[in-house]
Amino acid sequence: MSFLLKGAQDGVNRLLFAQLHDEYATRGLKILAFPCNQFGAQEPGTEEEILEFVKKYDERMAEKLVFFEKGSVNGSDTREVFAYLKEILPDDDGTTAIRWNFNKFLVDHTGTPIKRFVPTVAPFDIKDDIESLLKKKEGGN
Repeated sequence: MSFLLKGAQDGVNRLLFAQLHDEYATRGLKILAFPCNQFGAQEPGTEEEILEFVKKYDERMAEKLVFFEKGSVNGSDTREVFAYLKEILPDDDGTTAIRWNFNKFLVDHTGTPIKRFVPTVAPFDIKDDIESLLKKKEGGN
């Protein structure tokens, strides 16, 4: 199971994702981070600078989360993965665009998009969804 997120240098969110990794990685949770500078220019750094920044919150952060190169989540140069996820899982109001940092997409172990979370949903608030998917995976479903 994978958890895709995009976000700015928000240490609290990243720290909570590192804690989710610590709790669920042995059961198959992977957290994929896609830095993006499209929202308030909050992610201006290079890939190296981003990784150095997150190490302030957890020395092993770069090992716990899978970090991708910085890219776009909206517009003509949207990453393919986000074009797909936004089409399959629009916001509750039907909008497909990502509106701010730390949108989260929960994807099961087969690659099927399951749920989209707005930025105000904290990482620990989705533990029940993660647990449910992990139980399905472990049950062979």
